[in-house]
Amino acid sequence: MKNLKLPKLNLPEINPTLLWRDDVAYIKDEIRKKELVLTPEEWVRQHFLHLLIQNLNYPKALINIEKGHRYLQQQKRTDIHIYDRKGAIYLLVECKAPTVKLSANTLQQISGYNAALDAQYLAITNGMKHYVWKKNLIGNAYKQLSEFPHFC
Repeated sequence: MKNLKLPKLNLPEINPTLLWRDDVAYIKDEIRKKELVLTPEEWVRQHFLHLLIQNLNYPKALINIEKGHRYLQQQKRTDIHIYDRKGAIYLLVECKAPTVKLSANTLQQISGYNAALDAQYLAITNGMKHYVWKKNLIGNAYKQLSEFPHFC
């Protein structure tokens, strides 16, 4: 096995199942029930999923990963797509690798996806920094929050 250096993220620690095949590292995704190539973005996504499920009470059954949808006549995929108990879109999360700076482009990317989905919350993370917004019931605008919402 190769020596794998994974960055320490600004998220709760996880104890993932890592596997090696032909000198490629894979991580077990507990939502999709399969092994995925361990990219820097996947490392962030798995940590963020752990935060949602273990710390914020999000049910696994309401989480979709890389859920496809149409936006401007193109097929797109959201990194993490969570429903509320009534089947409405609750939270969309865009994950980036730890070395990718979260920018206006990142926010524009998730806002574009949300134009078709209308989530109650939007979030972006690179594992080091995280931002979350809640939809204002009046005016369709989003307000930035200081912490992630617990699932209710």
